[in-house]
Amino acid sequence: MALFVTLHQAPGLSPEEIAGYGPDVAKGVYATFRQLYVNTDTGFIVSVYEADSAAAVEQEFERVGFPFDSINEIDFTLSAAELAAMLARG
Repeated sequence: MALFVTLHQAPGLSPEEIAGYGPDVAKGVYATFRQLYVNTDTGFIVSVYEADSAAAVEQEFERVGFPFDSINEIDFTLSAAELAAMLARG
């Protein structure tokens, strides 16, 4: 399974409206939800999904009925602890 970060713009979306998508998102038919980051003032949304392909993530958003601007596969991650270890090694 690959990891995908998705970007969305949904100005005016409230936490209650976000929660309304919860039951469908939790089903995870084509992709598995991992994380959500939202700025409700600007409508900027980032979500993290695990799936076999970007097409599967797109199918999941179509199934749930939530628009997206982009779906991006992640091929490298680095945590703060990993960065510190990398810097310590020189």
